[in-house]
Amino acid sequence: MATVTHKGNPIHTSGTLPAVGSKAPDFKLTGSDLADVSLANYAGKVKVLNINPSLDTAICALSAKRFDAEIAKLGDTVVLNVSRDLPFAASRFCKGEGLNTIIPLSEMRNRDFGKAYGVAIEDGVLAGLLARSVVVVDKTDKVVYAQQVPEIGQEPDYAKALEAAKKAL
Repeated sequence: MATVTHKGNPIHTSGTLPAVGSKAPDFKLTGSDLADVSLANYAGKVKVLNINPSLDTAICALSAKRFDAEIAKLGDTVVLNVSRDLPFAASRFCKGEGLNTIIPLSEMRNRDFGKAYGVAIEDGVLAGLLARSVVVVDKTDKVVYAQQVPEIGQEPDYAKALEAAKKAL
């Protein structure tokens, strides 16, 4: 269990992020087309997991936009935006904002991702959502970077995440 804050109030997550150097936990998430998606769908690519509570919040929207703009500069890299937003809502957000490179994925059907990655919020007003985090996974599915943002209302460290993704290429 990890402790982060929301507007200064402590909240707890279901665990801790996977350790750098460990194998990334597999997952089963729902894509915009309602198909099941797993880590294997992105085999051979560097994966930036932009994990957040909801694209309907300002900071989540900012991080999606920033990663969308930055990832276009890298080859063989995908940004997987993981939340508990419904696939329809996440897809509508991406289309409305002109985001073409991030891939929105939802825990709509299967809630194992939040537990496996230690980011499911267990208590407080955001209980049931995912804590803001970034995990970078290399082409062999090894975790090369992990940041759980200490305050939900804070943006992730884009520079460190993108540097880790570049090194993993």
